[in-house]
Amino acid sequence: MGSLGWAVVLSLLSVTAYAAAAVAQERLAGSGHRGRSRWAAALLLTAVGAGLHVVALNFGTVAVVQALGTLTLLFALPIEVVRYRTRISAASWRDAAATVAGLALILSLSVAPETPALLPEPVVRRLGLITAGAVFVCALAARRAGPRSRAVLLATGAGTAFGISSVLSKAVLTSFTTGGLGAVSVSAATLVAAFAVCGYLLGQLSYRGVGLAAPLATVSVTNPLVAAVAGVVLFGEGVRFGAAGFVTVAVAALVMSWGVVGLARRSATSSTAGAEAAGRSGR
Repeated sequence: MGSLGWAVVLSLLSVTAYAAAAVAQERLAGSGHRGRSRWAAALLLTAVGAGLHVVALNFGTVAVVQALGTLTLLFALPIEVVRYRTRISAASWRDAAATVAGLALILSLSVAPETPALLPEPVVRRLGLITAGAVFVCALAARRAGPRSRAVLLATGAGTAFGISSVLSKAVLTSFTTGGLGAVSVSAATLVAAFAVCGYLLGQLSYRGVGLAAPLATVSVTNPLVAAVAGVVLFGEGVRFGAAGFVTVAVAALVMSWGVVGLARRSATSSTAGAEAAGRSGR
């Protein structure tokens, strides 16, 4: 199996863990963040997903691995169906098909750069400051927003933190594989951990009061978008066929985002209906 194959397999395993973690986080938020077992399950699943994601970055480009991350909502949908005993509608299947089709185009057109994905120390620090500022603005704006806007803003901050954490993880892995432990930037490694934790906490807070769909959709779109842009700017990642390829990838990203948002809306509807049915049966 080639590098792209390993990147895809590891990313799919990571997405499965993240999807289960998202459902666990939503249940944790619904219980008022109480219960050690719920916290442990959410943290363990997130840690497994993150570990597999980091290993996948060693085999594929940031754009490819992050684009595969959009499948989180697609994988979370059947978990929600099992949980609430609802059916996947024809519209949800269409949204899933749009997500997969957009993703397939991005995967087929992505090209890894010839030079290693290394970042100088000044670039690492500037990237850290810019990301921290963007996440802080999202968190600050969320304090004055309504429930749904608050969830979207917090999820946007989480997706930004996760996306940049992946970009820095790629740089740390490349430094380690090319120059050993001594070549690894301490600043980059520290920022990877800090942004990963920040993303997890903001993501957890975003589920409170609005359910799984809207926050997960926002993270699923923001995360790969931020990472892909950073990969192009910082690592020189590109696509086949020049300008035409970039236009095609942009269209594919829009189709994929449309599918993800659609899946989120269907998931919200089925979750609400399922929760109400479960409440009625429990009376």
